[in-house]
Parts: sequence; structure tokens; C-alpha cells
Amino acid sequence: SQTMSHVPHELSEVFAADADALHALKTGNAHFAAQADRYHALNREVHRIDSGIEPASDERAETLKRERLVLLDEISAMIAQQKG
Repeated sequence: SQTMSHVPHELSEVFAADADALHALKTGNAHFAAQADRYHALNREVHRIDSGIEPASDERAETLKRERLVLLDEISAMIAQQKG
């Protein structure tokens, strides 16, 4: 059973239809793996802030969300490339 509450916007959820490409990139592309790790960390932090678990200024929250969006764009582009 899951002890942690559901974290939305996880890559496996965002790219559920592209699970194969996501897995191939995570295991075969070091740059992608690093970006995915960074996204994961950012996404968890945003979730903690949104959930009120972690205090943060609105400015900090917005900065994190912007950074997450930029990473998501990069990741999305790499997945599209992977799929050909």
C-alpha cells in the first residue's frame, strides 16, 4: 500500500501513453535521466508547497513551476524524438 499521497504530474503519468519511450530514454540516455531526476525533484517540491507541507513564498513557488514547465518541454521534445 502507498503511504504517500498521490503526487500529480509525475512523468509516468504525464507520458503514460509513451511508457516505452520514457523507459528507453531513462535507461539509455544520461542527459534525459538527469533531466527526469531534476523534474522529479522539482515536481515533488511543488507538490509539497501546494499541499502546504513545505512553506514557500509565492515567488519561490512560481519560479519552481516555471522551471518544471521548461523541463517538461525538454523532456517532451526528447520523447517525441525517441518515438521518431
